[in-house]
This record gives sequence, C-alpha cells and structure tokens, in this order.
Amino acid sequence: MDLSSKSKLSRLIGCQLTSLTYICLALVTMVLFLRAVLLHSFSGYGVIEWNNLDLILSHSLLLNSHDEGIRRDKYLEVPQIVWGLNNQKIAFARACLTARMLNRTLLMPSLSASLFYKEIDRLQPISFDKVFQFDKFNSLCKGFVQLGRYSDLKNQTGIYDLQKGSGRKWTVERDMEHLKQSSRGHVDEHEVIRIVGKNPFLWHDHWPVEDYARVFECLVLVDEISKEADKVVSKIRQLGKKHRSKTEMIQSDFDANTESSSTATAPYIAVHMRVEIDWMIHCKKLEQRSGVNQICSSKQEIIERVGNIVSSESPTVVYLAVADSLLNDSSILSGWKKGLLPFEKKKLGVDGIYKKHPYLIQSAIDYEVCSRADIFVGNSFSTFSSLVVLERTQKMKRMGITRSCDIDVRWPSYAYNILGESNGPQKWMTNMSDSTLQAISYGSNAITC
Repeated sequence: MDLSSKSKLSRLIGCQLTSLTYICLALVTMVLFLRAVLLHSFSGYGVIEWNNLDLILSHSLLLNSHDEGIRRDKYLEVPQIVWGLNNQKIAFARACLTARMLNRTLLMPSLSASLFYKEIDRLQPISFDKVFQFDKFNSLCKGFVQLGRYSDLKNQTGIYDLQKGSGRKWTVERDMEHLKQSSRGHVDEHEVIRIVGKNPFLWHDHWPVEDYARVFECLVLVDEISKEADKVVSKIRQLGKKHRSKTEMIQSDFDANTESSSTATAPYIAVHMRVEIDWMIHCKKLEQRSGVNQICSSKQEIIERVGNIVSSESPTVVYLAVADSLLNDSSILSGWKKGLLPFEKKKLGVDGIYKKHPYLIQSAIDYEVCSRADIFVGNSFSTFSSLVVLERTQKMKRMGITRSCDIDVRWPSYAYNILGESNGPQKWMTNMSDSTLQAISYGSNAITC
C-alpha cells in the first residue's frame, strides 16, 4: 500500500472515531439530564409511584436515604391531647408516628393539665414544653420523629383539613389507605395538614410497640418536675436508710465489711394500687364483659402478694401510688408483712409537693417515682402500670435482657392481679415484638416474662 492510500485510511478512521466520540458524549449528556429531572421530581416526598404501586418509605429507608430524616418544611397538626397522663403519652406518640408516616414534622401539641372525660370545655390546656423538654425530645428522636413550633411556619400555602373517619365502617385498613392518600398529590403540597375530629388516643393504631417505646424514650420531664420527683424519691430512700440503720449496726458488729447506712442506697418497692371505688366498678364490669377474672384485686390480695416477693426481713419502704381519695384510708397501710413499711404521699410528708401542681403534673411525678423503683408492682389492665413496665422493659432490653422469668434482673416488675410463683404476683415484662400497642392499652392484658 502506498503512502497516499495510508493517509486516506487514517483520515477515514479518525473521522469515524470522532463521530463515535460525539455520539457517546451526547448519550451521557442525555442520561445526566434525565437523572436530574427524575431526582427533582421525587425529592422531598416519602412516596414513590412505580407500576401503580404506592411504596410508603419505611423509617429505616428514610433514615438511610439522607441525614435530615423527617421533612422540616411540612407539618402535621393534631387536636388537643386529653385524658390521663398515660393516655396522653400514647396519644402523643401516635400523633408522632402518624406524622412520621407522612414524612412531616409534628407541630407541638397542647396537652391537658386537668382531667375531665366528658366536659371538654373544662379541660385546662398546657403546652407540651411545660411538661417535657422540647429540645431534648428532638435531640433524642432525631431522624425518627420531629417536633416543630408554630413560629416555624412560613404560611406559604393554605392549611389542609384532614377529617378522621369514625364508626364501624371506618376500619383499620381504610384508615391506613386514607393516610397513604394524604401523603402524596395535592394534599402533600400543603405546608400544614391539620387532622380534625377525635383526639389521637382514639385513632386506629398502626404502629408496633417498639416504635412507641422509642418515642417514649425521648420524653424527658422538664427540670422543675424532675426535681420534684427527686425530692419524693430522696425522702423514700432516706426513710429506708433510717429504718435499716439499726439492723445494719447490729450486723456490723459481726461483719466489719458490712456497708454502713450512711453510704448504702436503700431500695424501695413502688406499688400502683388500684382499689378506688370507680376503678373497682370499672374492672368488675370489664371482667363480666371479657370473661376474665384476673383484673380486679382487693387490698388484702395486693398486700399478701407483694409480701411474697421479698424474702428478706430487712426493712424496705413500699411506696403506694394511690388516688387522693385513698389518702385517708388507713386500711391500705395495715396488714403488711414484717419488714415492709408502707407509705403513701401523705404519710411520707410529700403531699405538699403534689398539691402545688395540676393533675397532669402530679401523675408525672408519681410515674417517675414508680419507674425509678427497685421493684415495681402494678395492675396489668392499667395504662399507668403498663407504660411504667414498658419503660422498665426497654431499659432491660438495652442491657440485653429479654426475659426475667428464671433470673434476677435489675428493674423487675410484677402484676399483682395475676397469681405467680409462691403465691406472689406474676413477673411482668412487656412483649416488645407486638405489632400494635393494643396489647398494653387501657383495658387489655399483656403478661410475659
């Protein structure tokens, strides 16, 4: 082949390579353009539409997809949260988890300081951050659920009112589909979705116990209330040390290594004693309807069963968390086993601490005293008792303990309405694998160890 032919061939190949390069570059440019358009279309939404399937992003996917977690420019507003402390905690957690599913920040709700079940107009509202630490909640629950303030709103769009359905025809499945529809399209474009209708405690439950437990872990009392609980717990432990001092001094004569009462931490038992008249009427009706005869417990039955927990005769204070109507009932303080020293808030001399506060705060103090107890005993059909046990179970779970039947554990809990070993109360741990909170809600029973 001569030089002229070689030159022509080189030019031909060069042109083909140049054309191929241009084609490749054009294709890459088109791919990048389409990718940018698609990503822009899906950004900020918790729903992906693909082959007509609505895939609601799970919380794990949301957390792994970006650092921000829950959207902070979209909000959910809920009605005032009402009723007892633990009903309100459940309602608040349910609102948080609903906002989480919608990938929205929950606007800080109003709680209720007073307790009126039927007279809604007499409910005394109290801001969430007057009871629980707002910033601490967001810090502990970062990426899982998020609270916002009304001052955060930009008011760039109108508020969308979302009516919660009710009645027998409004099933769990229908409620879930309703929420899914509200997580996309024109509804999701609104800055605020406001749920109107019944309070969150009465909403259908779609969330597993573990999700509720995670929200509850983020609820930390404000310092003012926490310090009030500190005073009560300190008084209980001081009394325990005082009553143990004589025994310890006698023991120290025989054992030089015995720890003195000045340094030992005196343990105490907390008993959530439900024997007030309105509770007994309710639980008797509940037993009749359910066919279960292990809901109500008499004072004597509670006293006897609690006495069979502790085998030692070392003086131990038993704090009785009771309704105010029982503070003048001396019968709850008599008949206890030797070594068990019963005190309620009046006998303990701390009733003045409680009287300074509205009902909700009083309940929060009692809840804290019970949750910190070395041993807790409650009624498994009580929401108060059930949430105390859930919190204590969560603590044990963090330590790797999943069962307490056959071992001695820190923070043991018992249900006095269920007969356990040695005529004592049944050991009690929350079943954290339940798919909904229904198993530990008011009027339900969940015993596992």
